[in-house]
Amino acid sequence: MQDSLEKVKEAIKEETTSILDYTFKFSDEISITVKGLIFVAVALLLTAFALKLVRRFVTRKMPENDKVKFISVFSYIRWLVFLVIFLVAMDASGVNVTAVFAASAVLLIGVGLALQTLFQDIISGIFILVDKSVHVGDIIELDSKVGRVLDIRLRTTRAVTIDNKVLVIPNHLYLTKILFNWTENGTETRESVSVGVAYGSDVELVKKILIDVTKDHDKILKIPEPKVLFADFGDSSLNFKLVFSLNNSFETRFVQSDLRFAIEKAFREHNISIPFPQRDVHLYQNQ
Repeated sequence: MQDSLEKVKEAIKEETTSILDYTFKFSDEISITVKGLIFVAVALLLTAFALKLVRRFVTRKMPENDKVKFISVFSYIRWLVFLVIFLVAMDASGVNVTAVFAASAVLLIGVGLALQTLFQDIISGIFILVDKSVHVGDIIELDSKVGRVLDIRLRTTRAVTIDNKVLVIPNHLYLTKILFNWTENGTETRESVSVGVAYGSDVELVKKILIDVTKDHDKILKIPEPKVLFADFGDSSLNFKLVFSLNNSFETRFVQSDLRFAIEKAFREHNISIPFPQRDVHLYQNQ
């Protein structure tokens, strides 16, 4: 009876060893055993568990804003660590990693070219988070498009425009385009409205009217006080610029529209005309 049990155990052991040693052969130089696959899977699982512990340990006492930034950067590092562990585990399992790279060289070149922009976006995303040039909630302008940043992702930044449309911005554009951050120095921004009046108008009255219309608008800040600049002597008009401050840049065009309505009404009441371009045409008759 004891001999029979020993024979069964020996048979199971041989069968298990046979299964674990079964080899998946892809070519003469590239092959991997079932035991090797299990080793790679366990290595990746242990790596995932270790990275999770590291993230929890590092972020446990971080402020919420710093925690979000760290997790975003950590997500990039995590994939790099996984790639390194995968290659090391494959090599330790007896896989000829060099042969794998050599066999897939053409494919890797094609994939690399196709993913070039993707890698640019990812690297740019890391620079954005580390450099802190853009934060969630900032109002930015890129290629004449203005939006409030909703979140900064692995490859893209999402921002909502004044029209409540979502801009999906590839991160590499931050490095190749000129970016205006409207709220880098705070939420307060300086805006303006330009207007021209006819020559001969009372410029002091024009200045007073422009200042008065800002006092009636509840969105315009009292401090700093609105200013009126005599911008230039135009071809057909005296040009003025009304400069004012807002706390919400997203409301700029609506405030500007309100001011233009108020300025036009006030000018009509005080008989101040807004001229249109005029040209004198002289006709000469050939003798």
